[in-house]
Amino acid sequence: MLNDSLEVRVRPLAAEDAPEWRRLWTGYLRFYETRVSEEVYTTTFARLLSGDPQEFHGLIAESGGRPVGLAHYLFHRHAWKLRNVCYLQDLYADPDHRGRGVGRALIEAVYAAADTAGAPDVYWLTQEFNHTARQLYDRIGRVTPFIRYNRA
Repeated sequence: MLNDSLEVRVRPLAAEDAPEWRRLWTGYLRFYETRVSEEVYTTTFARLLSGDPQEFHGLIAESGGRPVGLAHYLFHRHAWKLRNVCYLQDLYADPDHRGRGVGRALIEAVYAAADTAGAPDVYWLTQEFNHTARQLYDRIGRVTPFIRYNRA
């Protein structure tokens, strides 16, 4: 892992990003040892481009004009708050760009989008073993004591 920062530009996902988005999201899914069907790839990409404020949103991080990271986020209601909250579902940086500002730039772009949308509460999940990412998360977020359960 390199420690020198890159010049990173974060922008909304666009239709022409389909091949690079697929490459990046496949890397993300592989990291978490999972796969999705072709229908999920197609549907997810369409949702990310829908423009519906209640649908998923996508960001691409570029360095040197090349996509090197992505983020997917969603605004939703919260029973304890009057305003929406923002869930950062997927965050990924190419392995050879980790530790160089890509993840931070993407999270800060999600923070900015959430502020603009009037939903400044942003949260995300990660796996306990994701030590590299957690080094960043510990600096840019606050860990909570919640434990997640899934339906059996």
